[in-house]
Amino acid sequence: MGETMQHISVMRDRCVDLLSPSILATENPVVVDATLGLGGHSEALLQRFSNLTVIGIDRDTEALAKARTRLAAFGERFKSTHAIFDEFSHVLQGFGIEKINGVLFDLGVSSMQLDEGSRGFSYSHDAPLDMRMDQTRGTTAYEIVNTYEPGEMVRILRVYGEEKFATRIVENIIKARAIAPLNSTVELAALVKESIPAATRRTGGNPAKRTFQALRIAVNDELGAIERAIPQALDHIVIGGRVVVMSFQSLEDRIIKEKFADASTSKSPRELPIELPEYAAKFKLVFNSSEKPSEEEIAENSRAASVRLRAIERVAA
Repeated sequence: MGETMQHISVMRDRCVDLLSPSILATENPVVVDATLGLGGHSEALLQRFSNLTVIGIDRDTEALAKARTRLAAFGERFKSTHAIFDEFSHVLQGFGIEKINGVLFDLGVSSMQLDEGSRGFSYSHDAPLDMRMDQTRGTTAYEIVNTYEPGEMVRILRVYGEEKFATRIVENIIKARAIAPLNSTVELAALVKESIPAATRRTGGNPAKRTFQALRIAVNDELGAIERAIPQALDHIVIGGRVVVMSFQSLEDRIIKEKFADASTSKSPRELPIELPEYAAKFKLVFNSSEKPSEEEIAENSRAASVRLRAIERVAA
């Protein structure tokens, strides 16, 4: 339990507060923790609401095992499954549930995945280039770096990492892999550093950060999964229910912002003088824009610094 106790859940209390109204309004509420991780948010919800059932979803089998141990004391009030969150509807169907009162998404890579050097997520630890959140399936970073065509690798680094020097990095990857396959995180990080001009390397943190982010997103199809999962979550929410999302980088947050804006905007033709009920928005934003963590929380947990939180509520069937 030591590792889970040390893990600090980002904006935990604020997320619980945002989900509270829909939980309190129902006799037997159900909330889906779509990114269970080590179970910190689920634990806080189950502790506060004695009548709540939480369904936890995670693609990482190691995290899932630790969360199950942590939350075993809650018995049948906690249910979990090994899945990617874009399998949302299928998961609910498997539990015989159609409508839910709340959903929580804590997007991106988890603290456990970053801290466990052997997983290959971090440029600070020497490890094989894996980066899969679910180590039972999928393409590895090794396969991308050593087998993908140069053009596709440049696209990945530009789109998912917003890397200005993508072409130069990929050129050096191609040269290196022609001699021997790249298999080490430290080796790749050093190659990226050498590919970026010295003047640029002096600011913005580790120069490999953007490349590692891009590879991780590509390996796990993170943005595609978000695109597919949010509409499913919205479909299963009851009136008064809420979807709460924490994003840790701009690409994720942009998708959430667009999905929430679309769901909370009337589809009535602009030329009509009145709102047609069938075209009225079925959702409303709980607050405009996004919220950030407090300075106190950032001081306690530096990984909270980049989080952006958004919430939406269903107001009509």
